[in-house]
Amino acid sequence: MSFDYDLFVIGGGSGGVRAARVAAGETGAKVALAEEDRYGGTCVIRGCVPKKLMVFASEYSGMVEDAQAYGWNIQPGAFDWDVFRSKLYTELDRLEGVYRNILKNNGVETFDMRARLVDAHTVELSDGTRKSAKHILIATGGRPVKPEIKGAELAITSNEIFHLDKLPERMLIVGGGYIACEFVGIMNGMGVEVTQYYRGAQILRGFDDEARGLVSEEMCQNGIKLHLGTNVLEMEREGDRIRVKATNGDEELFDQVMFATGRVPNADHLGLEGLGVELGRKGQIVVDDYSQTAVPSIYAIGDVTDRVNLTPVAIREGMAFVDTVFRGKPTPVDHALIPTAIFTQPEMGTVGLSEEEAAAQEPVEIYATSFKPMQTAFAGRSQRVLMKLIVSKATRKVLGCHIVAPGAGEMIQLVGIAVKMGATKEDFDRTVAVHPVMAEELVTLRQPVRSA
Repeated sequence: MSFDYDLFVIGGGSGGVRAARVAAGETGAKVALAEEDRYGGTCVIRGCVPKKLMVFASEYSGMVEDAQAYGWNIQPGAFDWDVFRSKLYTELDRLEGVYRNILKNNGVETFDMRARLVDAHTVELSDGTRKSAKHILIATGGRPVKPEIKGAELAITSNEIFHLDKLPERMLIVGGGYIACEFVGIMNGMGVEVTQYYRGAQILRGFDDEARGLVSEEMCQNGIKLHLGTNVLEMEREGDRIRVKATNGDEELFDQVMFATGRVPNADHLGLEGLGVELGRKGQIVVDDYSQTAVPSIYAIGDVTDRVNLTPVAIREGMAFVDTVFRGKPTPVDHALIPTAIFTQPEMGTVGLSEEEAAAQEPVEIYATSFKPMQTAFAGRSQRVLMKLIVSKATRKVLGCHIVAPGAGEMIQLVGIAVKMGATKEDFDRTVAVHPVMAEELVTLRQPVRSA
């Protein structure tokens, strides 16, 4: 049977674009891709990239104060949201153009419209056109969702925060995951009075307890009003503001409320019902180690599969898919020991197991130190950093590394190589320190602070 394409990709985010580009450009496959919104997906258009640029923007207020302590006669000015937002939009437009050109230059045919599946080899575009393909790859990502409470429609999500007409004076951010915590730091750094509600006992659930505890403490020191064990009961419009009633009895007015309380896979309205593609409890597409669904010709990668929802993971899954299907090299995706950075303020980098996870599976030693870094201590700030290694007593392997410090993301990328290679504590000890830097503490931790 002949098909219009060897591969039809639904979704123009990082994973879908990478798979399409490599399949077409490096294996000679005939490839098409459909995207209903902007090319680049969550990461480029409404996620990691604009978020990191906002993090950079928000950090300059503290830098000015530190510069004064170092002798620079610099006076703090006002942050101009309009200037920053205009440059941000220009950069996102440029990046979208890069993604479009990558596809075009590699011979991928693109359709700027929604697509759904008709059967195991047929895709229908929103204009009614049908296209057939030997293989179909679903890379439609995920989206933020709001809780079902009275007045939820008054709030925004991470999708809309990049498009605010003006910065609010007072803002409530609801949630305790990394998206909520990152935007709390961003808005606080931009001069917004920020309150955070989280229904759990501590923010950043799933990360190392000691590390997230320090992040939480430092966020409060930075002026964030954090209320744990607290959730929104209901919201209503009151003039230009939003009145929020909370489970802790508080009732306050905010200019803006943002929910960062969860995301769901974009697997609905794809026509999967009745095709035999299995969906999980959260609506995610269930796939095997090779990203293949229960229907042999249909594959899925990225956030729509709800495995590890990170951009570089989606890209890896896309590459493994091409190796498996178009290069004849069956390649499972390796989701073990993925280094990650959380761009909270202070920043956090982590790879491997938390102390709690490691201790639950085997006897471990904990090597850790917390101190005031030279740069900020000189400027008179009390900010602390944390360097922590989790070591197996039996094998001496470093099972986890957790860093809370400026530049933690850059550090954990490099530590991640060592941990992925199976480095032992003694390998770290044999490495000569770079002095004076914060990260030298990782190779000079001589005695465990405790066993677990």
